[in-house]
Order: sequence, then C-alpha cells, then structure tokens
Amino acid sequence: MRPDPLSEAAARRHELTRSRAVQALRELDRAGTPVTFAGVAHAAGVSRSWLYTQPDISGQIRRLRQKTNGAGSAGAIPAGQRSTDASLRARLAAALDRNKQLAEENTRLHRQLARALGDQRFAGIRSGNDQGG
Repeated sequence: MRPDPLSEAAARRHELTRSRAVQALRELDRAGTPVTFAGVAHAAGVSRSWLYTQPDISGQIRRLRQKTNGAGSAGAIPAGQRSTDASLRARLAAALDRNKQLAEENTRLHRQLARALGDQRFAGIRSGNDQGG
C-alpha cells in the first residue's frame, strides 16, 4: 500500500527543513559567526523550539557554541545586549520599591480584613443577643 500524499508531503517538508537548518549551521560555523539556537533559527527560517526538538542538530549547535565561546554561556549574549551595571542597579531599585509597595498594601489589606471580620462577628453577636434575650 502506498503512503498517502499528505504524509509524503509532510516528510519532504521535514527533510527540507532539516537540510536548511544543517546548512545554516555549517555556514555560520564556516564564517566564524557564533553558533547559537537563535542564529541558526534565523538563518534557516525555522523556530528555535523546532531546533530543540532535533537532538542531532541541537547537540551540534551546543558543541559549536562551546567551541566558539570557550566557556559557552557567558559569551553567548552579544555585548550590545548585555545589561550594564547601572541598568541592573536601576532594575533592582525598582523591584525593591515595588516589593515595599506590595508589602504595605498587604499589611493594609490584612488590617481591612481583620476589621471586616471583627465587624461581622460583632454584628452576629448583637443579632444573637437580640434574638436570645
């Protein structure tokens, strides 16, 4: 029995995609460009998530990335995209301010809840006394 045309088309498309990814990977490596998932995905016109699902291709990307970057992870971010100390300090200060605001709001809401529960309890006691007495 012959495979259906949709399955054949899907298999051809998959192989073409794989060959584009492998070709892009080789070209980046040959050019001395840092080999990253994002770079290969962009050059091949595929998604990074698809690259991760291809064990042989993702393994080759990891090996080449380590080869070109030495240690690997520290140099993977281009200099223009790395955070500066000043921007990190500003983000930390903003996060600390937001944390302080949230803590204050949390305290205020706890007080409101305690007051509301106290009022509710008091109302229940008063209505209970009125009915019982």
